[in-house]
Amino acid sequence: MKFIFTKTALPGVIVVKPEVGSDERGTYSENYKASEFKKAGIKDIFVQENRSISRRHVLRGLHYQRGGYAQAILVRCGRGSIFEAVADLRPGSKTFGKTFTIELSDANGLMLYMPAGFAHGFYILNDGTEVMYKCSREYSPGHAAGVRWNDPALAIKWPDRNPILSPKDSALPFLKDAEL
Repeated sequence: MKFIFTKTALPGVIVVKPEVGSDERGTYSENYKASEFKKAGIKDIFVQENRSISRRHVLRGLHYQRGGYAQAILVRCGRGSIFEAVADLRPGSKTFGKTFTIELSDANGLMLYMPAGFAHGFYILNDGTEVMYKCSREYSPGHAAGVRWNDPALAIKWPDRNPILSPKDSALPFLKDAEL
């Protein structure tokens, strides 16, 4: 099966649309195929996959890992829909502090790839939404970091100004104070 890879305004961040086949039984798609991703310039090998199921109005993020533990990520929504946001945190990047947002859902089948050096977070638009993301490096608690979801420097226009947050995400620093 084929994929359509669409570049975004943030260098390295790519929207991925898998081809979906269907018949009287239902639908089928390949969500990842290393050879196709490599042809599109995505050379990361994914070594861990995470899954969350959340209720509506939950916001998770913005998360990233520092230093040699920085992760490239491929995120998709298996059930429901999310508002996904990514921020360029690569020091020296021409787009440092710039963001990109997209709705990912089971209906549109889109995925989002971001290389190492980006923070990401997502807001849940439907109860029971399932999010899965592949990572190019294993999670390292000592290198986990984040940036405040509502940092004015990032100017992300989230769907909700009062999301449900974990205590940890509520206490994340603003970009100006973050460890990169």
